[in-house]
Amino acid sequence: MNKHILDSSVQEYIYSNLNADVHKIAMAKSPFRDITAMELAGQIAARRKCIKKLPTWFTTAGIYYPPLLSVEQCSSEITASYKAKLTAGNNLIDLTGGYGVDSYYFAKRNNKVIHCEINSELSAIAEYNSGPLQQHNTHFVCTDGITCIQKHDDDFDTIYIDPARRSNSGKVFMLKDCTPNVIDHLDLLLSRCSQLLIKTAPLLDITAGLKELKNVAEIHIVSIRNECKELVWLLKKEHTGPVKIICAALNTIEKKFSFFRDEEQIPATLSSPQSGDYLYEPDAALLKSGAFNHIANTYGLQKLHSQTQLYVSAELKPEFPGRIFKIEEVLSAGDIKKNKNLSGNVIVRNFPGEAAALVRKYQIKPDDNLFMIFSQSSGDKKIVIKAGIIQHY
Repeated sequence: MNKHILDSSVQEYIYSNLNADVHKIAMAKSPFRDITAMELAGQIAARRKCIKKLPTWFTTAGIYYPPLLSVEQCSSEITASYKAKLTAGNNLIDLTGGYGVDSYYFAKRNNKVIHCEINSELSAIAEYNSGPLQQHNTHFVCTDGITCIQKHDDDFDTIYIDPARRSNSGKVFMLKDCTPNVIDHLDLLLSRCSQLLIKTAPLLDITAGLKELKNVAEIHIVSIRNECKELVWLLKKEHTGPVKIICAALNTIEKKFSFFRDEEQIPATLSSPQSGDYLYEPDAALLKSGAFNHIANTYGLQKLHSQTQLYVSAELKPEFPGRIFKIEEVLSAGDIKKNKNLSGNVIVRNFPGEAAALVRKYQIKPDDNLFMIFSQSSGDKKIVIKAGIIQHY
């Protein structure tokens, strides 16, 4: 950590060059004796990445930024704030603290937080930034988190861990292929806390994760603007009951959809779409959950087709987590071939062909307000739904 970067003249340079070409800055001669051009470029690139992802860091004076990769890999403030709501009690240990974003939000809801980070540079940066961020109830330890737990005498209300996937682990994503290896240390972790929070990438298959873990009480599928950002597994030491799955769409308005896994067994009814109906496209978090029938049964919707995750209703359900369209017209494949004046954004669901290819084939012009949804009806008929959007994610 080069503290010369915190000099006021350097900070002013970084601020005034936020929109500059960082590659040119990195290749040019540094205007500061004790700071390299690469360091300046790195600070600018990382700070620029924080504008939307970490606005508190971006707007706080005197923040030191880590290498860009660390900012790209850390939690966003939105997801960190959500995870903090899942903590319980007064003391928490973050075994994989990194840049400290999760720990910052944990510290807002817990009296005492321990931040463990094996990378000495990253640990020093996170500890320094706790000053400008007014984070006074966090103890920073430069050590391996598992080792810290083994040497620590006290138990914790919550243990949090974000294991990193090893790059050479192959295509199948398993928790045992991550570092730290949560599976090897699961008994130790559960013995030292009331609850264990595990963050994983959304690529992890839920069924596979449940086979590796035990005492899982809840699985939170977190999305932002229809993109799954992370899975958060909540394990409780004494829990042996069913697993609750919570889909959390963290957009302008936070929307949640929760269920127990056995509730998906009740089949959904099918219906063909009609002009004037509302069409519902589930958020990515709902699709990740696999609750395709339960979505319909919960919101009183009908599926277009057994293999299509699109739903219809004559009534508007604004609480639905996902996009909602108002159907203007339902066309057959034959109708599309005859129509020479088509326009709209193309969506493809359970229909042969990709969106770009269909745009070219039918010469569909772009339109910000209209959508052409290629799908199938309950009778296996290929259809195209012309609709206007009334609710975004």
